[in-house]
Amino acid sequence: QVQLTESGGASVQSGGSLRLSCVASGYRHVASCMGWFRQEPGKEREGVAAIDSNGSTSYADSVKGRFTISQDNAKNTLALEMNSLKPEDTAMYYCAASTQTVYTWTRVSSYAYWGQGTQVTVSS
Repeated sequence: QVQLTESGGASVQSGGSLRLSCVASGYRHVASCMGWFRQEPGKEREGVAAIDSNGSTSYADSVKGRFTISQDNAKNTLALEMNSLKPEDTAMYYCAASTQTVYTWTRVSSYAYWGQGTQVTVSS
């Protein structure tokens, strides 16, 4: 059974930095794509960043240049380095994984496995 466990969420001031981590376990096959999503109360879950098994990365326009996604296959961990945080980055952040080919990385339904989320709060 695949399990994803996020950590690293916290409350920070605008301009600050955080590093989110996601530990994956239970894979029978290597994940084809892993990503970070975020969701505010009452809003749809949105894609933040993704990385595929070749190391290619994708980012939402709102976080380009500020966030960096990385993956350590040896440790089965996914990370999201977040810099220059803004109040609009406040959300629950989720780690997601797929063992199938992902054609649209921003689509929630592309991912079969999800973590429970970690809260990021940025105050102005």
